[in-house]
Amino acid sequence: MKPLEKKDKLAIFSLSVGHFINDAYSNFLGPLLPLLVAKLDISIAQAGWLAAILVISSSFTQPLYGYVSDRYLKRLFAVFSPLVTAVFMSCLGLASNYWTLALLLTCGGVGIASFHPQSAAMTAIASRHRRGLGMSIFVSSGTIGFSLGPMLITYVVANFGLERSYFVMLPGLVAFALLYFLVPSTDHSSKVATRSSLWECLQSVWHPVLLLYLLVVIRSAVQMCFVSYLPLYFSQKGFTSILAGKVTTLFLFCGALGGFSGGALADRFGGRNVISISMLLSSPFIMSFLLTEGIGSYALLALGGATLLSTVPVNVVMAQNLVPQSASVISALMMGFAWGMGGMFVPLIGKIADVAGLGKALMVVAILPLVGFVISLMLSKEEAARELIPRPVISED
Repeated sequence: MKPLEKKDKLAIFSLSVGHFINDAYSNFLGPLLPLLVAKLDISIAQAGWLAAILVISSSFTQPLYGYVSDRYLKRLFAVFSPLVTAVFMSCLGLASNYWTLALLLTCGGVGIASFHPQSAAMTAIASRHRRGLGMSIFVSSGTIGFSLGPMLITYVVANFGLERSYFVMLPGLVAFALLYFLVPSTDHSSKVATRSSLWECLQSVWHPVLLLYLLVVIRSAVQMCFVSYLPLYFSQKGFTSILAGKVTTLFLFCGALGGFSGGALADRFGGRNVISISMLLSSPFIMSFLLTEGIGSYALLALGGATLLSTVPVNVVMAQNLVPQSASVISALMMGFAWGMGGMFVPLIGKIADVAGLGKALMVVAILPLVGFVISLMLSKEEAARELIPRPVISED
């Protein structure tokens, strides 16, 4: 096996840095929301709609950007999207009214959504025979950025004020420059031997793609429910908001480390095996966290996050290899669109918590990976055998 060329390594590095920065901005709304509610005198219901606007614009629209980038664009979304995200998300503190704030979130969501499909496909191409490792680096970088984003914006606002939130635009400008100069122009993923429509490509592999999609939705639902409700869970136990925030960051950060190792393990042992083990073990870890207290419970939560999120790059690579003709679209389906669907579980779990208590509601969430384990066993041996085999990309002269 030949080592990756220098240009491929630079592309993976710059795309991963771009993912880190882009996803850090995507997690700014939560920590800023209490300040924005006070400044603009908006209701809790309106605040909820702001979160919905961001999810819709940043998650559910990703397949559309993937479709466009697969067919027409070589690098535009991957290079310019973090700049768009940085400009609009860093200006949230400047909003003078509710509708301006909603517009800024919508535009920021466009940057978040348009970056992911194309950059994931370009990372897969640059990774060549090491797709599991390459996607692990790319995906984990985004997860780390997402976990550290609230700390970044909180620090800037605490030191310079909400009206100067635009100071945090600088990392986005740096990411844009890095991507502009280091990401090479590459053939879009539709340039492959088989010239078929997306629907024709999906017809022969719809069953494994559907299974992979359901697995991502389950994982995303668990992740988003815990990220959303852990601060409240700890506050009910008398913890300070700072400590609750640190433990939530620990959950996400360990999840990023798990994602980094998951891709490498999939390259060696097979993606289906990694997914099955992840789903089987994450439930006991998370349940044990909910049933214990103290340092040991934090360690169990960290293990649960690392185990659960180890499958993030694995699902993407498996799906890309099932539908190589539309790598950007399938990446969007497995990342943004599934993330948005997973987010729909958050209000449902909130209703359960209102009736039975938050601890019991989170216990329901912790059971979901066991459902995922059963689904993972339905992936056929044939698909498991070819799940991580890179498909050739043939340029048109």
